[in-house]
Amino acid sequence: MRFNSYVEALTWLESHVDFERVAPNRQAVPTLQPIVDTLGLLADPQLDYPTIHITGTNGKGTTTTLTSALLSATGLRVGSFTSPDLHAVNERIAVNGEPIDDDDFIGLFSRLADVESVSGIALTRFELLTVAALLHFSDEGVDVAVVEVGMGGTWDSTNVIDSDVAVLTNVDLDHTAVLGGTISAIANDKVGIFRTEGVAIVATTNAIVVEIAQRRATELGATLWLLDDSFVIERNELAVGGRAITLRTPYEHYADVLVSLHGIHQGVNAATAIVAAEAFLGRALGVEVVGSTLAKARMPGRMELISRRPMIVVDGAHNPAGIRALVATLDGAFHVQGQRRCVLGMLAGRDVDDMVSPLVALGFTEFHCCAPLSPRAVSASQVAEAVRRHGGVAYEHPSATAALSHARERSTDEDLIVVAGSLYLVAEVRGEVIHVASRHLG
Repeated sequence: MRFNSYVEALTWLESHVDFERVAPNRQAVPTLQPIVDTLGLLADPQLDYPTIHITGTNGKGTTTTLTSALLSATGLRVGSFTSPDLHAVNERIAVNGEPIDDDDFIGLFSRLADVESVSGIALTRFELLTVAALLHFSDEGVDVAVVEVGMGGTWDSTNVIDSDVAVLTNVDLDHTAVLGGTISAIANDKVGIFRTEGVAIVATTNAIVVEIAQRRATELGATLWLLDDSFVIERNELAVGGRAITLRTPYEHYADVLVSLHGIHQGVNAATAIVAAEAFLGRALGVEVVGSTLAKARMPGRMELISRRPMIVVDGAHNPAGIRALVATLDGAFHVQGQRRCVLGMLAGRDVDDMVSPLVALGFTEFHCCAPLSPRAVSASQVAEAVRRHGGVAYEHPSATAALSHARERSTDEDLIVVAGSLYLVAEVRGEVIHVASRHLG
């Protein structure tokens, strides 16, 4: 089969079960066998190159992107698989930072449609994207692939790779219906990406997580690198244009490195990316590679300034931990003389009050509530009611466009509008403000 267009290939992909849009559960016994069998029919492309595997409740996307950029800066050909995307599915599969083009996308999914037809194995949408990425990296002859986990670790479809380096950024309560309702349960799921004889990097000092990671690494005979032990972040401070970090790794000492991303958490993510890249290389990256790469780092949709007068900042904080990081970052990163408004929308599966409470406490003048474009969206009225319960002023809107428009109308050039709560919401607003058309169906 050969799809005749990008839309035709995308339509076939979107016809499969999509657990990113419809909340998954663990009622059935989890298994990786369908994706393992499909990869086998494609001659196991994931075995053609080494890999770095990255999981965590928050920060895994940034860490994946920065690790890929650092390795690319050393001259390697680097594949990266990330999720979700903002404006086009192509964003998820990239080589040296360049998303897959439409022709290659059509070719990949034409092949996968043939395999499905012959084998009778119907994968989920995310499983198909995983297979497509692993196959594309083989076709492109990458030197290494950096792969972000979709959810959890042990039963995530990306866990078919045998990684040389596994990274756990942090663990917080998220996707509890699938991963479990405690830090311990979620951590046990995430350390499932550790591998025998590999390096396992843990970038949190949470005692529960560290103990679980130590136990898993010992069972496997993996080498464990812990934050504040094998690598130490000696400085992580506000700087003009982002953060300034000083880091000691097993191979090098990096002093006063500018990271052009906002937030303490982004300083930690950058440090973790350096350590992950060095663990893979088995040597220091070098001051020049680290300095030049991180000084020009960009993460669309993550504490991103997309407009001025009024200033508009979008952030994909989509769980309580992400919201807390946003709140901790906002005062220092973006100075405004006027008022602050928030365009807020979120998906089901999180406690609305836990998301809203820190934002109201921060002192936004008002909230413009809306439902993101997702079947899992929490209604604007539910979000607004939560805002009011915590003492905030809330307006309800039928769409993200309407919410942003009203917030803009009520703002002066000196004001700040923050858009947060869901990457689906961020994608809508970002696309409208910077004029990037969505290539998603519907």
